[in-house]
Formats: sequence, C-alpha cells, structure tokens
Amino acid sequence: MSLWVKICGLTTSEGVAAALDARVDAIGFVFAPSKRRVTPERATELASVIPDHIARVAVMLHPTQAQFDAVWSGFRPDVLQTDSEDLAELAIPQGLQVTPVLRTLHPTLAGRILFEGAASGTGRVADWAAAAALAKSTQLILAGGLNAANVAEAIRCVGPFGVDVSSGVESTPGIKDRGMIHEFVHAARTAGTGADR
Repeated sequence: MSLWVKICGLTTSEGVAAALDARVDAIGFVFAPSKRRVTPERATELASVIPDHIARVAVMLHPTQAQFDAVWSGFRPDVLQTDSEDLAELAIPQGLQVTPVLRTLHPTLAGRILFEGAASGTGRVADWAAAAALAKSTQLILAGGLNAANVAEAIRCVGPFGVDVSSGVESTPGIKDRGMIHEFVHAARTAGTGADR
C-alpha cells in the first residue's frame, strides 16, 4: 500500500494546484488561529478544484459547537481533524470522518489518528518513539516538523500509515512552495515504498 500524504494549511490556489500535481491524498484547510487560517468561504473556493478522491480536511483546535457548525455548513469537509479531547464535546454529523489529534502517547485509541508535537504548525518535531509505539496498533499519520530532508528518517523510525506537512513546504509562513511540495511528496513516497508499515 502506498504511503498516505497530506499537505496542510493551504491558503492559495497555487498551493492547492501544486499539491494536486504532486498527487497527494488529502489537503487540509486550517480554521484555528494561525497564519494559515482561512474562512469557510475561502476554503470552499480553494477546494473547488479538488477531485472527489482527495480528502478535504477541516483542521480545527478546541472549536466551540458554533465554530464547528459554521465550518460544516460553509465548507462541508470530508474529514474533521481536531484534538482527541475536543470530539467528546461536539455534535458531529453522521458520515463526517474524524481524525483525532494526539500529542502524547495514548494507547487506548484505535483507528486512524494524527500524531504531532505540542503545538501545531510550529515546525517542531514530534516524539517519534511514542509515535512508533502507536503506529503498531493504529493508522498513524505523523506530523510535526517534517520536511523533505527528514521525512525518510521519520518514516524509517515510526513506520506510519501516512505523513502530514505544513510549514515544511513553505517559502514563507502560510505560503506553500511548489518545488518544496513536490520534493517532500517524492521523498515521502520513495521512503514509504521500502518501509515496513
């Protein structure tokens, strides 16, 4: 099975086009406080060219029900990604996929999860040892501080289902770089081909 790859924090049509050209599996739009934050209307505009087989992910952090409802009604994502503890507080529509975000070792969760560092979008590397432990029993997506230079080593150490990158493919904060996206995806997929996942 091919390594799953997501580019997160898209803010421009050029960034979306580059991600699509690189053949990613998912594209994330941030609705939490960040340089990469977009409105549901802007996300809808940017996502209008994304084909159905590529997941459109709403990335949130401790949203209120009203904030989530605004994203759901205005954008209609395929997946909600938010911290695991947020999910118990939200009424989530049937059919919406959910990817819980973990930041520390949490062996009781199963299914597909995203594991990253203490703060999102900062470029700080996650705890790969903890991620590797979780990857044995989950479809773990590794995020946090990844870039084209270290993603192969991360895949070798963790054995993830997939990888997720944001700041590691940016020329300036919030602006994705086409060349960096292609370099990252190529490095990840090449490493993923030989990984025992």
